[in-house]
Amino acid sequence: EATVSVLLLRACVALLASPIYLLSLLGIWEPFCRKIFFPYILDRIGVIHDKKSKKHKQELFRNLPDFRGPSGQLRLLEIGTGSGSNFQFYPAGCKVTCTDVNPNFQEGLSKNMKKNQHLHYEQFLVAAGEDLGQVPSGSVDAVVCTLVLCSVQDVSGTLREVLRVLRPGGAFYFLEHVAAEHSSWRYFWQQVYYPTWKLVFAGCCLTRELWKNLEEAKFSELKIQHISIAMPWMPVEPHIVGYGVK
Repeated sequence: EATVSVLLLRACVALLASPIYLLSLLGIWEPFCRKIFFPYILDRIGVIHDKKSKKHKQELFRNLPDFRGPSGQLRLLEIGTGSGSNFQFYPAGCKVTCTDVNPNFQEGLSKNMKKNQHLHYEQFLVAAGEDLGQVPSGSVDAVVCTLVLCSVQDVSGTLREVLRVLRPGGAFYFLEHVAAEHSSWRYFWQQVYYPTWKLVFAGCCLTRELWKNLEEAKFSELKIQHISIAMPWMPVEPHIVGYGVK
């Protein structure tokens, strides 16, 4: 019964978003979304999410210095850096390599780099999480990924790349929105919005159970916490936060 109502409501949402579906059919939406809409909207939503997640991130990144390499330096790779809202949480002197599949965040990124001059910015790579071929195996002490696993093409492939580039004993830090409890209204609405949301927000999937992928990946130690980050009018409240050690 739920599936019929989900399909009906999906059709209603698609109807409301029909101009976007039309632009997508004409091949106009995706390039516009990547270049203009997504960086713009992510900046706006990001400000709210950053405020709400700040204490969780401070807590999450507190032990980053513990993963410094034998040289005493911390080499950190961020997947899906976007405009760099995590820079403020990284310890002074940290060597940062930024990667993003979308190179159109330059404006926000340079603003955040200027604000956070306690870090050494090594390089910026245009690369997908599943394909970090430009990064040598075992070359980084920490990998960070926040609100990115929802939209990668292949979650398991991305986690394999994370484990490849980490040195043994290095850590992977994550904070991601995930599927709600299946019996909840929240999950019902996530299913309703799913197709249109994915189109509008550059491939973002609302119903991924990312904790399962993390548990299946080969981390020697994994800490996952289920938390709530309330976002006004958005079906992305359930989150997971934590880190895994290679």
